[in-house]
Amino acid sequence: MISRIDLRGTAFPEGGIDRDLLPRAELDVEAALEKVRPICDDVRHRGTAALIDYAHRFDGVTIERVRVPAEALKSALAELDPAVRAALEESIRRARLVHRDQRRSDHTTQVVPGGTVTERWVPVERVGLYVPGGRSVYPSSVVMNVVPAQEAGVASMAVASPPQAEFGGLPHPTILAACALLGVDEVYAAGGAQAVAMFAYGTEDCRPVSMVTGPGNIWVAAAKRLLKGRIGIDAEAGPTEIAILADATADPVHVAADLISQAEHDPLAASVLVTDSEELAAAVEKELEVQVGATKHVADRIGPALAGRQSGIVLVDGLEQGLAVVDAYAAEHLEIQTEDAAAVAARVRNAGAIFVGAYAPVSLGDYAAGSNHVLPTGGCACHSSGLSVQSFLRGIHVVDYTRDALAEIAGHVVTLAEAEDLPAHGAAVKARFDWKVPPSK
Repeated sequence: MISRIDLRGTAFPEGGIDRDLLPRAELDVEAALEKVRPICDDVRHRGTAALIDYAHRFDGVTIERVRVPAEALKSALAELDPAVRAALEESIRRARLVHRDQRRSDHTTQVVPGGTVTERWVPVERVGLYVPGGRSVYPSSVVMNVVPAQEAGVASMAVASPPQAEFGGLPHPTILAACALLGVDEVYAAGGAQAVAMFAYGTEDCRPVSMVTGPGNIWVAAAKRLLKGRIGIDAEAGPTEIAILADATADPVHVAADLISQAEHDPLAASVLVTDSEELAAAVEKELEVQVGATKHVADRIGPALAGRQSGIVLVDGLEQGLAVVDAYAAEHLEIQTEDAAAVAARVRNAGAIFVGAYAPVSLGDYAAGSNHVLPTGGCACHSSGLSVQSFLRGIHVVDYTRDALAEIAGHVVTLAEAEDLPAHGAAVKARFDWKVPPSK
């Protein structure tokens, strides 16, 4: 059901383990680029008409308009199961607590008397938030996109989610209800690359945005890569992944359940256990057989995901080697189920989010820990962060110098300009004075 990779006895080089030795899904975003390019160009030129055509072609629905009517949002919220509404409200409350504390304050540094640099934090003016559809419904992704954007102070936001044949060409009603609950009234029935193109180029109904965030399939990732520059993006989020660093103290029932929970998303989802305990590995393998047999979505998602090349049990010599492996893997979600898990977690450098101990499963973070579940995948956690308030803010330096403050540094500016063979740069400083610029102190 799940393969093993035995790294015991392997000498890791000083620069770290070769990432190619570790389980990883094979995704070719570059190849997908050529398929999404004509779609994006079509949306650019035909706008809403192209979106309607692609809804029929890719989603199997016939729609007359792309923007979701206001009454559909109100109706979806009114008809939402009270228990689901209560759960969403609590998820929103906790997310707001965490993301509100991420706000940044403007700061002014006095460099010299009369010379200051202020860093102002300004929110992106308008953002497009993508919420996946398809195999599952993700109202939680509405929360994870909208809350940090709102807490950052974004003035205008639009949500796109694929149209569903079952619901008359509208996005899933739980998605619409979550939007209404958060006060988002601009929602579009559009999915895939065409939704990203709609946000980037604008249509008759949708004004262009400055940034697009949210998880999606390979076509969404490819469109983000193609249009990056015209729009800002959070990341090229691929299939979800979990890595679990565990020792002999871990409960195999918990470990197996957590591996299955991520495999449930997609046949390309990655579930990886890193352990120095062969006994735990064997117990987890047995437990997987038991739990998978009693789980929904086995044939179409969980089974292929666990059996795929992207999943596996990695055996290591000890904790130090295990830490090296999970840092090289740079998981979207990393669970630490070891003795003194908090101390081990503090040593991890590369992960989208870290879940500490037996009672912090990834599922908690998916819904109601207060953290964000829009996280870097495919090893990108070694250089990228998850979605946050900071994602929607831009730092702008405001430089304010008096005449005397400029005069004091002018000689250095002129010297550096001439060293770079850019004399006009120096001349721009000299032009402000009717006397020869003195050498800087």
